[in-house]
Parts: sequence; structure tokens; C-alpha cells
Amino acid sequence: MDDVDTIVDLWVRLAESQRAHGSHLFGDRNRTAVRETVVQRIVAENVRIARIDQHIIGFVMMTLDSGRYEQDETRGIIENIFVEPVHRNQGIGSELLDTAEELLRQAGADILALEAMADNESARQFYRAHGYAPHRIELEKPTENDTL
Repeated sequence: MDDVDTIVDLWVRLAESQRAHGSHLFGDRNRTAVRETVVQRIVAENVRIARIDQHIIGFVMMTLDSGRYEQDETRGIIENIFVEPVHRNQGIGSELLDTAEELLRQAGADILALEAMADNESARQFYRAHGYAPHRIELEKPTENDTL
């Protein structure tokens, strides 16, 4: 629990960085809600962190899908993964992802799912390199446009 605020700070940085790729999610405005989620994930042992010299440089959060609908597969969901930019391309993100995948397998997941912004090519390449492929595509448009 000592690491909650640091993980929340990193999540805020993740959310803010994704706005450059078209995300509508605010970082700092969601700090309270994210803190609650981080605490829940820590209690459920569904957060893993990466450290260098006791300094947290990345994290991953995961959970089993517990939606309202019955499905023919148990989905493990990688909710967030973040590594500080200065520490990227050193295998840290891969280790975090591998750890989350293994924990979800042990929890009973048959398939693994995650999301990436369509415009974030580096994230999409990273996930493709780890065997992820598109399954569902979300489409959106503004309510004020030429096609109405």
C-alpha cells in the first residue's frame, strides 16, 4: 500500500500521454477514481511494479473480466501498463506484460485482452510483438459532423 500514490502518479502520466493519441481520458481529474481502483487491484494482488534502486519505474494492472454477460471464454484483461519513457526498450514492459499474463493464466483466464489507442503505433507494435491481434474495433465520430 505504500506505493499507491506513486502508481497513481504514473497512471496520471499514462493517461495524459495517451491524449496525444486521441484519448479523451483526463489524467489528474481522475486521480481519486484511479486511486480507488489501484487500491482494489493491490488488495486483489492484481498490480505488479518494476523498480530500479527502489524507485518505481513502471507498473501493470490486470483483472479477470467479470462482466454481466456469460461468455464462452474467461478473459484476462491487462488494464494498464506503463514504463517511464527513459526506461523503455530495455525489456521492462515485456517483463511486466509476461508477469500479468502468467498471473491471469493462473487465475483461470483462457484468453488475454488489452486496449491500445489506434493512433499509438509504438504500443500496437509492442503488443503485436507479444502475440496480440485485433479482436474488436471501436469506432467513433463527433456528434457535429458533415454526415448528419
